[in-house]
Amino acid sequence: METHQMQPTAAVATVQSMLSFVIPAYNEELELPSTIASIRAAAQDRSARGRIGRGEQYEIVVVDDASTDATARVAQEAGAKVVSINRRQIAAARNAGARHAQGDTLLFVDADTRINEKHLIGVVAALDAGYAGGGAHVVVGGTIPRWAQIVVKAFSVVYFGLRFGAGAFLFTTRKNFDAIGGFDEKLFIGEEVYFSMALRKVGRFRVLREPVVTSGRKLRMYSAREILGNSLSVILRGPRAARSREGLHIWYDGKRETRSRPTP
Repeated sequence: METHQMQPTAAVATVQSMLSFVIPAYNEELELPSTIASIRAAAQDRSARGRIGRGEQYEIVVVDDASTDATARVAQEAGAKVVSINRRQIAAARNAGARHAQGDTLLFVDADTRINEKHLIGVVAALDAGYAGGGAHVVVGGTIPRWAQIVVKAFSVVYFGLRFGAGAFLFTTRKNFDAIGGFDEKLFIGEEVYFSMALRKVGRFRVLREPVVTSGRKLRMYSAREILGNSLSVILRGPRAARSREGLHIWYDGKRETRSRPTP
């Protein structure tokens, strides 16, 4: 059951020209402060404010999905709105955040991802140009093994060449989000691919060249055998593999590093 820590309301009225940043989070007390700080710095950057025309009209909504650490408290102390759910599913967390967001522009940022003012300028420019939504290229922060560097580079060439948005950073308008029904909550992985394809049916899809920086923790915490083996298993099982948490431990076991990485 979903609960929230905001003023109860029957419906959240959309605020025109507001950017709503939605951050799904599970046990992210270490990464979350730097992610929120990067969003605030980007939104308050003087050059960005001049280009996006939003001034300081933005909000940060953190969706705490059954965390067992101090995620909710950390988010509140950082000035974010907190929505609490108990689903352990990233698609459901993003949808819950969107339901409680007030802005007409929705930006989904993972809790271990850093953005900058160039992303906001790119988002607003794309939407003003009529794009239905989009994402951004992704680079991995911190040191990762050599095998992981090769795999990430090869994957990125193919994935972004197909014009899909990565889950670390996605954006669209409230209107388009509602039109496609948000993220598919039948999926436990790959929801960003279907989200991208749905938006492409509405209009053009923009992948920003400026990369966001996301954590490489999974590539440091799991071996090549674990990651490649689990990925191959998902591929062999086909679409049904995405419809249950079973066999998706790399995505859902909640393992976290004990130290956060610095903001780039």
